[in-house]
Amino acid sequence: MTTLVWDYRQEYENERADILDAVETVFSSGQLVLGDSVRGFEQEFAGYHGVGHCVGVDNGTNAIKLALQALGVGPGDEVVTVSNTAAPTVVAIDAVGATPVFVDIHPDSYLMDTGQVASVLTPRTRCLLPVHLYGQCVDLAPLERLAAEHDLLLVEDCAQAHGARREGRLAGTTGDASAFSFYPTKVLGAYGDGGAVLTSRDDTHRALRRLRYYGMEERYYVVGTPGHNARLDEVQAEILRRKLRRLDTYVQGRQAVARRYEEGLGDTDLVLPHTVPGNEHVYYVYTVRHPRRDDIIKALKAYDIELNISYPWPVHTMSGFAHLGCPTGSLPVTEELAGQIFSLPMYPALAPDVQDKVISAVRDVLDSL
Repeated sequence: MTTLVWDYRQEYENERADILDAVETVFSSGQLVLGDSVRGFEQEFAGYHGVGHCVGVDNGTNAIKLALQALGVGPGDEVVTVSNTAAPTVVAIDAVGATPVFVDIHPDSYLMDTGQVASVLTPRTRCLLPVHLYGQCVDLAPLERLAAEHDLLLVEDCAQAHGARREGRLAGTTGDASAFSFYPTKVLGAYGDGGAVLTSRDDTHRALRRLRYYGMEERYYVVGTPGHNARLDEVQAEILRRKLRRLDTYVQGRQAVARRYEEGLGDTDLVLPHTVPGNEHVYYVYTVRHPRRDDIIKALKAYDIELNISYPWPVHTMSGFAHLGCPTGSLPVTEELAGQIFSLPMYPALAPDVQDKVISAVRDVLDSL
């Protein structure tokens, strides 16, 4: 049987009764859109994070887009972020008419190099958008200082950092708003698409509720800026409510898998994930690094092991973003790492014997290079 970088089927077997009960709960409720399950999940997700408000939306991309819109970011504004991220981060910035401005990343953590942010600020800069990548947090303290000094907004992309902490503080609890994805692979994943925005700003909360429902405060009447249909599905919300109760257990399972990899591969020349001091890593993906990445991935296919690259193309090098005028060579660390990083199988239900198979195969391949 092929070993995949992510597989939900064992988790589903373990949680099948609860997941099916969640579906039955919604189907028998008489409320299929914006009902009790969405409201309940919003309250519980906000409560888990200790923030004032949560607004459930249909996916993580719209979570970022609507957060920016609700905060007034739009045409003519610049948003500082990174190119080492999933394209949706930048797609969302582009969708509100703002211009992404990139800074490079740290070579050890692969996170935003916050020391470079001040150098790219201009009178058009409106928002800082750090990405909590691969399961750990960007140090937001320098960004908070810059935001206060220059009157900037701070929006956190938390799509890969459910439950991650820095100095004890949960990802998503610092900025003016934070965006989450519940795509099935995530630490807290739905059984389809889903997303949410957290904020403690009452004005932003009200704007988000309007924008995810066409711009309406009441049915059939649009006020202010028109929005679009970006509602979180009721079934996915009820599933997420059940899974939220197990989020800390999922994190512990991922951390256990990471420890086993470190024990099995720590003496090889594979560069394993580096946890920034002060961070609690939740290992959304287990990203490693090697200059012969492509040879390793190809060789592991003979062992029936399929791996993933997150991400092979930095966003600024994609033809769809050529209009940004950020040429190849402008982000040297990002570009170098894009040719070396890849991810080993990582999910809480990954069986120890399957993980041992991966470790053994990786060691064999490394020895043969």
